[in-house]
Amino acid sequence: MDIKKFVNENFKHFNAAVVTEASEAWVRHLKGGGKMFLAMAGALSTGEIGISLSEMIRKNKIHGISCTAANLEEDIFNLIAHASYKRVPNYRHLHPEEEIGLRKAHLSRVTDTCIPEEKAVRRLQEKLYLIWEKAEAGGKRLFPYEFMYELIRSGELKEYYEIDPKHSWVLAACEKNLPIFTPGWEDSTLGNGLVANMRQGRFKDLNFVKSGLEQMNYLIDWYLENSKNSSIGFFQIGGGIAGDFAICVVPLIKQDLAKECPFWGYFCQISDSTTSYGSYSGAVPNEKITWEKLGVDTPKFMIESDASIVAPLMFQYVLNS
Repeated sequence: MDIKKFVNENFKHFNAAVVTEASEAWVRHLKGGGKMFLAMAGALSTGEIGISLSEMIRKNKIHGISCTAANLEEDIFNLIAHASYKRVPNYRHLHPEEEIGLRKAHLSRVTDTCIPEEKAVRRLQEKLYLIWEKAEAGGKRLFPYEFMYELIRSGELKEYYEIDPKHSWVLAACEKNLPIFTPGWEDSTLGNGLVANMRQGRFKDLNFVKSGLEQMNYLIDWYLENSKNSSIGFFQIGGGIAGDFAICVVPLIKQDLAKECPFWGYFCQISDSTTSYGSYSGAVPNEKITWEKLGVDTPKFMIESDASIVAPLMFQYVLNS
């Protein structure tokens, strides 16, 4: 039984029914000529979301991405250092002393998975810093994802690949040349390292990396261009800045620029936050109508569940349709 048939036959009630309804609405949206924008919070790349997400990108089911800076870099960390990752299945029961042991071994824990600092972080920094130095010397300024694409296309990382490249969503996005918006990019291992190296004298300043405000300016152009002939849907995993940043482009255009543009044409959020009108991550979709993010007729879904379980199911449902 394929995933679509399984979901349709078993996910008929309660929270499970929303998974079915949201997946089917995504399929209708694409078949109607629509596009889909993905907002991805947290650290799902370390949870290997790339195994399912990369195929969605390759099959043109996703057309633009906003994500935490951690998701951008951690997909590549996993690509080049997977064999050295350490899984900690008993992570709920670790004593502080055991956490210190992981720290001393330079293993940074993300729930049940530890990222090896030397083979993941330092290996990527070594290659990326050379590209940044050339950019600074040449007066070139790019977005964080554009530097990552430049490194990927150079082939400098290929010798370190430790997983099937088809399971890297950033590689898939690079192949499609999709924009990857990373608001708050400085909140990342690579961003921290860049600031430290600037303070230590390796770089003169930080101007060669385009800012978050410039990313928003680019998102305006992207949305206006892509919404000319297509309705753009918004699929949000988690809460926080990855979603908040991107969804605001519509009211920015409508209210601040006083230009006409379509509302987001589909909205679905997978969230484990308790529904709350004081918490953006837990606010029900209708609240977004007042902000001119969604219209009255926009299909809206809130799936209260674990995205590491639900998102791959929905991705496969869409791929099977």
